[in-house]
Amino acid sequence: MFSEIITIGDELLIGQTIDTNSAWIAKQLNNIGISVRQITSIADSKEHIFETLDSAIKSSELVLITGGLGPTDDDITKKTLTEYFDTELITNLDVLKDVKNFIEKRSLKYNKRNIEQAKVPKNCNVIRNENGTAAGMWFSKNDTVIISMPAVPFEMKAMMTEKIIPLLEQHFNTSNVIHKTIQTFGISESSLAEQLSQWKEQLPKSLKLAYLPSPERMQLRLSCVSENKNDGKKNIDNEIEKLKKIIGEAIFGYGNVFLHEAIGDILIDKQETLAVAESCTGGNISRLITSVSGSSKYFIGGVVAYSNDIKEQILGVKKDTLIKHGAVSKQTVIEMANGIRRLYGSDYAISVSGIAGPGGSRDGKPVGTTWIAVAYAEKTVAKKYIFGKQRDINIRIASSKALDMLRRLMI
Repeated sequence: MFSEIITIGDELLIGQTIDTNSAWIAKQLNNIGISVRQITSIADSKEHIFETLDSAIKSSELVLITGGLGPTDDDITKKTLTEYFDTELITNLDVLKDVKNFIEKRSLKYNKRNIEQAKVPKNCNVIRNENGTAAGMWFSKNDTVIISMPAVPFEMKAMMTEKIIPLLEQHFNTSNVIHKTIQTFGISESSLAEQLSQWKEQLPKSLKLAYLPSPERMQLRLSCVSENKNDGKKNIDNEIEKLKKIIGEAIFGYGNVFLHEAIGDILIDKQETLAVAESCTGGNISRLITSVSGSSKYFIGGVVAYSNDIKEQILGVKKDTLIKHGAVSKQTVIEMANGIRRLYGSDYAISVSGIAGPGGSRDGKPVGTTWIAVAYAEKTVAKKYIFGKQRDINIRIASSKALDMLRRLMI
């Protein structure tokens, strides 16, 4: 079955508010086997709402709407829906009770606008809202279900999770959709597609594969629609075992895990520690590592050695190395990695030095040139990369490459 999501509000169209509701709603619908065929953001305009609803009802069995249910004059959704469904507004005593309770618990003043919010279209089924003053509304037209919800994210999410999803599962008799995400790094999307072509061809018809690339990771999502959840999970797990034999070293985790989180787990298991020396990444690697709760168990600290003086004075990089090879060189990052490891007494060390851009190209080293080193005991590995010209992307990719080099050394 197909569904559509409509978000209403001028603030969405001028970029003042970013629509995060649609992505979240789409994910919940996908989890219960309802496909989203279109997401539309529209203005607070009666004519536009009418047109969009007419189109959605013709092509979808379910339409979910957020926005325009507040107490101010520019919140026109409820009045518009009342007119669209050819009905009238009436006071709903349950909604009135919810509104009063909400206001009283917060020691706020109860006013005429609050009473107006207890009015709902006569021919809708009310979806009560214990987290705000705007009730949800369930309509039916031409075998299509239309549900209007508040746009405040925590109100909408509670309403969807606690009430709407269970109602939809009953009404539409939805199937189970099982997803498993495999996190990989170090293989490009095109190379991955080539390596997995034969494996993909033999996938059961009930399974679908999706590639989800980003600078930090390449996600492979396996999805299965099944009447029986256990059977679906078994099918996915069987395919993942086959996948491990093809790209096992590139897989660093499952679900919504990131490289810096996976590395933390490995370091905890090994009971070993890490220190970081950063130049072009400007502390981003340290930021990623310390974003994980409990990272103090394995992360000792880092130095942002942006100038050559700091590379020399703090990390012990030789002056001759910097003069002869430059700050962006194999020799420099090796000395940086070994220097931070000695300085902090860590088991492992990462170092990065590069030209993040968009300017700074010199000595035959184009923008994006980056050297990364990883040190452990008597072993130090260094590698050169040439990224693009976008500074922020270069920093993100360099950070991820460094973390992946560490991961591969540790395993």
